[in-house]
Amino acid sequence: MVNKGIVLPFFIGVAGGTASGKSSVCLEIVKRLGNDQHQVLTICQDSFYKDLNEEEKKKANMGNYNFDHPSAFDTDELLKVLMTLKSGRPAKIPIYDYKNHCRFADRFNFVEPADIIIVEGILIFYDERLCELFNTKLFVDTDSDIRLARRVRRDSTERGRSLTQILYQYLTFVKPSFDEFVFPTKKHADVIIPRGADNVVAIDLIVQHMSEILRSPRSTPRSSVDVEEASQKNELNSKHRENGVAICNVNGDVRPH
Repeated sequence: MVNKGIVLPFFIGVAGGTASGKSSVCLEIVKRLGNDQHQVLTICQDSFYKDLNEEEKKKANMGNYNFDHPSAFDTDELLKVLMTLKSGRPAKIPIYDYKNHCRFADRFNFVEPADIIIVEGILIFYDERLCELFNTKLFVDTDSDIRLARRVRRDSTERGRSLTQILYQYLTFVKPSFDEFVFPTKKHADVIIPRGADNVVAIDLIVQHMSEILRSPRSTPRSSVDVEEASQKNELNSKHRENGVAICNVNGDVRPH
């Protein structure tokens, strides 16, 4: 329950496929909103992977476990953390041990409530309870070839995996899960960002309207950014068309510009 008179945080959800550039978009938003003296907290859905049992660990070590499936995440725990922060109380975020495929039992990140709480992850719009919590929902829409190229580069250099292993996991789990679970959640987005952090116009638009909303009284929940109203003011309209920014209305219908 939210305490009376508390200043509610503004929740931003940033979704998109693996290696789409979600983290880079979050960094740009944090950097620009932070310049306006706002406290910004970023939470990654990956911190809420479930502990694997011994059989699942064997599969994961062999590259045969689907980390892109909704069942891989502890969404209930993520919701609990977000509701705790919404109530004005500090929360504990688990730290996931990717080597042993479980959470550290005695290690947490302790975080305080912030003006803006950004949650990023591939499936943060999949669960209806989580999706409804966000004041604004962003979907980073990056070409599948680019996402695959980034994944190959990352997994080969940072994780020492062979090209055969990377492509097997991508074709067996990553791509099917994106098509079945991630891509359909794009319809929930208020703003779709093509090309991720490279789309400066889209990020400028988002930050501009976040700043306007955050300057208003925040003792009651706020609705999503009214991007359509902004476009009616003819602000940056020509640039939207040039940069392919897809703006959605509150019903989730995409209006390509």
